[in-house]
Amino acid sequence: MRLRFLGTGTSQGVPVIACPCRVCHSHDVRDSRLRTSALLTTDAGANILFDIGPDFRQQMLSAAVTHLDAILVSHAHRDHVAGLDDIRSFNYVQHRHMDLFLNAEARHAIERDYHYIFAPHDYPGLPEADLHTEDGSRPFAAAGVEVVPLRVMHKDLPILGFRVGPMAYITDASHIAPEELDKLKGVKLLVLNALRKEKHFSHFCLPEAIEVARQVGAASTYFTHISHDMGLYAEVEPQLPPSMHLAYDGLEVDVPSV
Repeated sequence: MRLRFLGTGTSQGVPVIACPCRVCHSHDVRDSRLRTSALLTTDAGANILFDIGPDFRQQMLSAAVTHLDAILVSHAHRDHVAGLDDIRSFNYVQHRHMDLFLNAEARHAIERDYHYIFAPHDYPGLPEADLHTEDGSRPFAAAGVEVVPLRVMHKDLPILGFRVGPMAYITDASHIAPEELDKLKGVKLLVLNALRKEKHFSHFCLPEAIEVARQVGAASTYFTHISHDMGLYAEVEPQLPPSMHLAYDGLEVDVPSV
């Protein structure tokens, strides 16, 4: 399997509009971040997307993605689902509805905010999606592979992380219960949110993310959902523990075998 980071930024992206800070004016492409999303390509060639934010169209074109088999939704905040309308192109090319896997809270929000997709209609060209509600208690199949959902908290909001074989993808977490961390035993590649160095009320900060990564013990950990407050990539990356890295847009990594 191979994982491509399509976006590694927060809800505002980096650079932030009108921000004068040196990160937002950096010429290092690794400091320029679209909203957080990643694409997992399985050994069988299936493409599974983690979240579908407002930069979805740009990300699909930049990565030259020609087919998309399933979308795993962590939660329904706009920076994670605002690209949903643009699945229309894949509907048209693939001649089928798009499968989205999500929890009940995310389903309720999507059915409310994108009501025109799910209401009875005879208007051609609207997005077509099948929503599959997962409560996080048991594995499910997506695009021909087993996915182990992880129940995670984003402040007071229950959200989902996902394990696919030897890799796991968790973003926007502020707390992971011990029983959910147990589901990560044996993970070789961990993707985890790290907003900034200072503590935050609803996201792991960098020291908290490092501690979670140490508990998991993956061979490689990549931090994502990074804000401009983290600092310059070139300065932060060398300070990280061995095997831990800041992800950046366009980075591709091979997922080690089990």
